[in-house]
Amino acid sequence: MPVLNISYPAGRLDAKTKSALAGKLTDVLIRMEGGANTPGGRGFAAVLFQEISEDDWWVGGKTDDTFVSPSGKFLVRVTIPEGYMNAAHKTEVHAWVTDAILEVTGSADYSGSNSIQVILDEVPEGNWGAGGRTISLESIAGTVGMSTSGSRFAWVRSYFEAKAMQLKLFGYPDDMGGVLPSVAAKSRKSEHAVG
Repeated sequence: MPVLNISYPAGRLDAKTKSALAGKLTDVLIRMEGGANTPGGRGFAAVLFQEISEDDWWVGGKTDDTFVSPSGKFLVRVTIPEGYMNAAHKTEVHAWVTDAILEVTGSADYSGSNSIQVILDEVPEGNWGAGGRTISLESIAGTVGMSTSGSRFAWVRSYFEAKAMQLKLFGYPDDMGGVLPSVAAKSRKSEHAVG
Protein backbone atom coordinates (compact mmCIF):
# COMPACT_ATOMS: atom_id res chain seq x y z
CA MET A 1 0.00 0.00 0.00
CA PRO A 2 2.63 2.53 -0.96
CA VAL A 3 1.81 6.19 -1.47
CA LEU A 4 4.25 8.27 -3.49
CA ASN A 5 4.17 12.06 -3.12
CA ILE A 6 6.38 13.96 -5.56
CA SER A 7 7.14 17.64 -5.02
CA TYR A 8 8.54 19.59 -7.96
CA PRO A 9 9.11 23.24 -8.95
CA ALA A 10 6.11 25.09 -10.37
CA GLY A 11 6.02 24.83 -14.14
CA ARG A 12 8.54 21.94 -14.29
CA LEU A 13 5.97 19.30 -15.31
CA ASP A 14 3.16 19.82 -17.81
CA ALA A 15 0.05 17.62 -17.86
CA LYS A 16 1.49 15.20 -20.44
CA THR A 17 4.75 14.77 -18.50
CA LYS A 18 2.86 14.31 -15.22
CA SER A 19 0.69 11.62 -16.82
CA ALA A 20 3.75 9.77 -18.15
CA LEU A 21 5.54 10.10 -14.81
CA ALA A 22 2.46 8.92 -12.89
CA GLY A 23 2.40 5.82 -15.10
CA LYS A 24 6.10 5.09 -14.55
CA LEU A 25 5.88 5.71 -10.80
CA THR A 26 2.77 3.51 -10.53
CA ASP A 27 4.82 0.76 -12.20
CA VAL A 28 7.51 1.34 -9.56
CA LEU A 29 4.91 1.02 -6.79
CA ILE A 30 3.59 -2.23 -8.29
CA ARG A 31 7.16 -3.53 -8.56
CA MET A 32 7.72 -2.55 -4.91
CA GLU A 33 4.71 -4.66 -3.97
CA GLY A 34 6.42 -7.71 -5.42
CA GLY A 35 4.75 -7.36 -8.83
CA ALA A 36 1.20 -7.24 -7.44
CA ASN A 37 -0.26 -6.01 -10.73
CA THR A 38 -3.81 -6.81 -9.65
CA PRO A 39 -6.85 -4.57 -9.24
CA GLY A 40 -6.15 -4.61 -5.48
CA GLY A 41 -2.49 -3.75 -6.01
CA ARG A 42 -3.30 -0.92 -8.41
CA GLY A 43 -6.01 0.33 -6.02
CA PHE A 44 -3.37 0.77 -3.32
CA ALA A 45 -0.79 2.45 -5.60
CA ALA A 46 -1.27 6.22 -5.23
CA VAL A 47 0.89 8.92 -6.84
CA LEU A 48 0.35 12.51 -5.70
CA PHE A 49 1.91 15.58 -7.31
CA GLN A 50 2.65 18.75 -5.37
CA GLU A 51 3.80 21.82 -7.23
CA ILE A 52 6.03 24.14 -5.16
CA SER A 53 6.44 27.80 -6.12
CA GLU A 54 10.01 28.92 -6.79
CA ASP A 55 10.07 31.29 -3.81
CA ASP A 56 9.09 28.41 -1.48
CA TRP A 57 11.89 25.99 -2.46
CA TRP A 58 15.35 26.92 -1.23
CA VAL A 59 18.50 24.90 -1.88
CA GLY A 60 21.80 26.14 -0.44
CA GLY A 61 20.15 29.37 0.66
CA LYS A 62 18.96 30.24 -2.86
CA THR A 63 15.78 29.77 -4.86
CA ASP A 64 17.54 29.52 -8.22
CA ASP A 65 19.43 26.48 -9.55
CA THR A 66 22.89 27.50 -8.27
CA PHE A 67 23.14 24.38 -6.10
CA VAL A 68 20.74 22.16 -8.06
CA SER A 69 21.97 19.27 -10.21
CA PRO A 70 21.06 19.19 -13.94
CA SER A 71 18.11 16.83 -13.34
CA GLY A 72 16.27 19.56 -11.44
CA LYS A 73 14.70 19.58 -7.99
CA PHE A 74 12.42 16.72 -7.01
CA LEU A 75 11.52 15.61 -3.50
CA VAL A 76 9.83 12.22 -3.45
CA ARG A 77 8.36 10.75 -0.28
CA VAL A 78 7.34 7.12 -0.53
CA THR A 79 5.13 6.02 2.34
CA ILE A 80 5.27 2.29 3.02
CA PRO A 81 4.22 -0.08 5.80
CA GLU A 82 6.92 -0.76 8.39
CA GLY A 83 8.86 -3.98 7.94
CA TYR A 84 8.01 -4.23 4.27
CA MET A 85 11.51 -3.83 2.84
CA ASN A 86 15.00 -4.89 3.71
CA ALA A 87 17.96 -2.56 3.08
CA ALA A 88 18.64 -3.91 -0.43
CA HIS A 89 15.03 -3.41 -1.47
CA LYS A 90 15.08 0.16 -0.17
CA THR A 91 18.16 0.85 -2.29
CA GLU A 92 16.34 -0.56 -5.33
CA VAL A 93 13.38 1.73 -4.70
CA HIS A 94 15.65 4.79 -4.50
CA ALA A 95 17.10 3.83 -7.91
CA TRP A 96 13.74 2.91 -9.52
CA VAL A 97 12.13 6.23 -8.56
CA THR A 98 15.15 8.23 -9.72
CA ASP A 99 15.28 6.25 -13.00
CA ALA A 100 11.58 6.95 -13.66
CA ILE A 101 12.03 10.70 -13.15
CA LEU A 102 15.17 10.82 -15.31
CA GLU A 103 13.53 8.82 -18.10
CA VAL A 104 10.32 10.84 -18.24
CA THR A 105 12.00 14.24 -17.93
CA GLY A 106 14.69 13.34 -20.47
CA SER A 107 17.55 13.87 -18.02
CA ALA A 108 19.59 10.77 -18.76
CA ASP A 109 22.64 11.86 -16.76
CA TYR A 110 22.48 9.79 -13.57
CA SER A 111 25.58 11.52 -12.19
CA GLY A 112 23.69 14.82 -12.26
CA SER A 113 20.70 13.58 -10.30
CA ASN A 114 21.65 14.51 -6.73
CA SER A 115 18.75 16.96 -6.53
CA ILE A 116 16.29 14.09 -6.91
CA GLN A 117 15.81 13.11 -3.29
CA VAL A 118 13.82 9.99 -2.42
CA ILE A 119 12.77 9.44 1.19
CA LEU A 120 11.09 6.28 2.42
CA ASP A 121 8.68 6.88 5.30
CA GLU A 122 7.70 3.73 7.16
CA VAL A 123 4.31 3.72 8.87
CA PRO A 124 4.38 1.57 12.03
CA GLU A 125 2.29 -1.60 11.92
CA GLY A 126 -1.18 -0.80 13.21
CA ASN A 127 -1.07 2.88 12.18
CA TRP A 128 -2.36 2.49 8.62
CA GLY A 129 -6.08 2.57 8.00
CA ALA A 130 -8.49 2.31 5.10
CA GLY A 131 -12.25 2.15 4.97
CA GLY A 132 -12.54 3.29 8.57
CA ARG A 133 -10.51 0.42 10.02
CA THR A 134 -6.93 -0.37 10.90
CA ILE A 135 -5.26 -2.58 8.34
CA SER A 136 -2.17 -4.69 8.83
CA LEU A 137 0.59 -5.53 6.40
CA GLU A 138 -0.89 -9.04 6.29
CA SER A 139 -4.27 -7.73 5.16
CA ILE A 140 -2.60 -5.46 2.59
CA ALA A 141 -0.72 -8.47 1.22
CA GLY A 142 -4.01 -10.34 0.89
CA THR A 143 -5.72 -7.43 -0.86
CA VAL A 144 -2.95 -6.90 -3.41
CA GLY A 145 -2.50 -10.62 -4.06
CA MET A 146 0.95 -11.00 -2.50
CA SER A 147 1.70 -14.46 -1.17
CA THR A 148 2.29 -14.62 2.57
CA SER A 149 4.07 -17.97 2.16
CA GLY A 150 6.92 -16.80 -0.10
CA SER A 151 10.43 -15.64 0.74
CA ARG A 152 9.51 -11.94 0.70
CA PHE A 153 6.86 -12.33 3.36
CA ALA A 154 9.07 -14.76 5.31
CA TRP A 155 11.47 -11.82 5.71
CA VAL A 156 8.57 -9.59 6.82
CA ARG A 157 7.45 -12.19 9.35
CA SER A 158 11.00 -12.60 10.75
CA TYR A 159 11.28 -8.80 11.08
CA PHE A 160 8.09 -8.65 13.17
CA GLU A 161 8.99 -11.73 15.22
CA ALA A 162 12.27 -10.03 16.18
CA LYS A 163 10.41 -6.81 16.94
CA ALA A 164 7.89 -8.67 19.13
CA MET A 165 10.73 -10.27 21.11
CA GLN A 166 12.38 -6.89 21.58
CA LEU A 167 9.13 -5.26 22.74
CA LYS A 168 8.54 -8.11 25.19
CA LEU A 169 12.15 -7.96 26.46
CA PHE A 170 11.77 -4.26 27.28
CA GLY A 171 8.38 -4.71 28.94
CA TYR A 172 6.11 -2.97 26.47
CA PRO A 173 2.39 -3.70 26.97
CA ASP A 174 0.99 -6.54 24.84
CA ASP A 175 -1.83 -4.35 23.52
CA MET A 176 0.36 -1.56 22.11
CA GLY A 177 0.33 -3.05 18.60
CA GLY A 178 3.25 -2.63 16.27
CA VAL A 179 3.52 -6.26 15.17
CA LEU A 180 1.62 -8.37 12.66
CA PRO A 181 -1.63 -9.78 14.10
CA SER A 182 -0.46 -13.36 13.41
CA VAL A 183 2.84 -12.71 15.24
CA ALA A 184 1.01 -11.13 18.19
CA ALA A 185 -1.37 -14.11 18.36
CA LYS A 186 1.56 -16.56 18.21
CA SER A 187 3.33 -14.66 20.98
CA ARG A 188 0.22 -14.69 23.22
CA LYS A 189 -0.32 -18.40 22.52
CA SER A 190 3.25 -19.31 23.47
CA GLU A 191 2.97 -17.17 26.62
CA HIS A 192 -0.15 -19.05 27.74
CA ALA A 193 1.48 -22.40 26.97
CA VAL A 194 4.46 -21.53 29.20
CA GLY A 195 2.39 -19.87 31.95
